[in-house]
Amino acid sequence: MGTQKSNEQPQEQAHTGRRALLGAAVLGAGGAVLGLSGTARADARHGGRGMKSLPVPTIVAHRGASGYRPEHTLGSYQLALDMGADVVEAGDLVPTKDGHLVCRHEPEIGGTTDVADHPEFADRRTTKVLDGVSTTGWFTEDFTLAELKTLRATERIPANRPHNTLYNGRWDIPTFEEVLRWQDEQTRKRGKQVWIYPELKHPTYFRGLGLSMEERVAKLLRKYRKDRWNSPVILQSFEPTSIQRLHKLVDNPLVVLLSGADTRPWDFVENGDPRTVADLIKPAGLREIASYAQGIGPTLDLIIPRDRAGNLTRPTTLVADAHKVGLKLHPWTLRNENPFLPADFREGTGEDAYGDVFGAYQAYFATGIDGIFTDQPDTGLLAREDFVND
Repeated sequence: MGTQKSNEQPQEQAHTGRRALLGAAVLGAGGAVLGLSGTARADARHGGRGMKSLPVPTIVAHRGASGYRPEHTLGSYQLALDMGADVVEAGDLVPTKDGHLVCRHEPEIGGTTDVADHPEFADRRTTKVLDGVSTTGWFTEDFTLAELKTLRATERIPANRPHNTLYNGRWDIPTFEEVLRWQDEQTRKRGKQVWIYPELKHPTYFRGLGLSMEERVAKLLRKYRKDRWNSPVILQSFEPTSIQRLHKLVDNPLVVLLSGADTRPWDFVENGDPRTVADLIKPAGLREIASYAQGIGPTLDLIIPRDRAGNLTRPTTLVADAHKVGLKLHPWTLRNENPFLPADFREGTGEDAYGDVFGAYQAYFATGIDGIFTDQPDTGLLAREDFVND
């Protein structure tokens, strides 16, 4: 997911220890945690029930198990499956100069790869205006796929996740086609359907560069016969018009991502549409979204706002309003580390220390959301187990 998220920014460095939730969570994240009946598992394997085959609340591994491995790598995706995640967000899709789709958090790759260590690419560093924001670095659209494959992934937020830097340089940048093949391979090996949840990044920006995203995604989905309503691929974007384009190209389940209430989707800015996210989450806006999408992916603050001190307040009516028009809600993003949690669930002061994330999960699950994005899927699975068995 993208730069439009208010809880995405790297934090200042600190060096306190993190809690050892991982081991216990992995032990609890086997197939039984998924809670699927034998019939549901069989239906999911063959795609018969589509999104209805997924457990609720669905645990979506945000960029893989990105709390433990550098994000958008096959290592991160693989660990998410091993932990038992219901769906893997594989990946955030951006194009290369020669038109391939690759998985990176943003087209600017200075913070997620070792490109700065490659003197042969020093002259590629530049400044661009990306969705109205001046951004300096290296951009995927200035590299061929062959050139990008010489780079290696690195941890994006080392101050919060110093342990993840151990894996810097281990994996390359995966293509979307590699992810689709990986999905099929893992489905065969595991005997149950693996789901993915790719996001189209900055589609208006790339369309202006002659690198239209929707058609490239649709072409690959058709090639692998994953363009149907019950295909195990959920597509998402922050730009509603991009989802509308996809609605005409494929039959996959579609989700409109929603940032802060006072923000405007970039396609709205470019097209002169004055509406903000606050307008889109009103009943009329939700009815419009429901005419071409199956769900919304709101920031967690649209589900339960925070006060000036960062504490959770009362839930909004968004869950009920969305459900009234048949939309599912998969908000983002819950993380274990203190800086990303509501203030009333933080413990200690360490930037990489874990807070009371289980308490936060229970607060969000209680609103009736259909799923949640998380960087630590093992923790999310344990929290769901607590919630459904409470």
